[in-house]
Amino acid sequence: MTKIPGSRAGKSSGRGQRDLRVRVKTAKGRRLSSKLWLERQLNDPYVARAKREGYRGRAAFKILELDDKYRFLLPGARVVDLGCAPGGWCQVAVERVNALGEKSGKSVGKVLGIDLQEVDPIAGAEIHVLDFLEDGADQQVKDWLGGPADVVMSDMAASSSGHKGTDHLRIVALVEAALQLAFDVLEPGGTFVAKVLAGGAEADMQALLKRNFDKVANVKPPASRSDSSEKFVVATGFRGRKDPEDQDRD
Repeated sequence: MTKIPGSRAGKSSGRGQRDLRVRVKTAKGRRLSSKLWLERQLNDPYVARAKREGYRGRAAFKILELDDKYRFLLPGARVVDLGCAPGGWCQVAVERVNALGEKSGKSVGKVLGIDLQEVDPIAGAEIHVLDFLEDGADQQVKDWLGGPADVVMSDMAASSSGHKGTDHLRIVALVEAALQLAFDVLEPGGTFVAKVLAGGAEADMQALLKRNFDKVANVKPPASRSDSSEKFVVATGFRGRKDPEDQDRD
């Protein structure tokens, strides 16, 4: 089990163990679901750690853990973060690719955040409001980057409908759209990282990834909550976009 820095393991002293969880009283007008969500936030070590380390959310630790394992956010890399709000993934990318040039002797990378809404500025990152589904978005991204990307990553999720099957289909559609942009902007050898939900509708997407990348891994990092169905696809070694006819001959 991964140990969160700053946490303590072992038995408590005294007669038995105390329940140290923060509990929230149900206030008038507050729904039970809101109470449970607030309790989970207050007791989540990753939420507390994000506040201590200056990240905009606990999701920052997911990309940190993925990069620790697969090493795709290298100094000098050009990175596109799709659906970047609130900005935690951009913050991590800025640090890892040396976008601020703070690592002496290391290449300086570039981080481009894209979202449909305004995002508060992040030192070392260039943030733009853009619908990446629009015609010409791929060229716009490359113009902002100054060339093709080394990494395209996405932590996007569709608004929850309350129906797991529907939510799964929606997020698969988002990932497929992000993948199509990645095909257009990635440098050969590049990496694609995206959040998906566990389910049975992504087989075509997985096959497409395996045709266009050398390695495809499906991972649930420790920072993902145990009760969440989310996982992340990490596709490395982009082969360059193939025409459908070439794919059919593989």
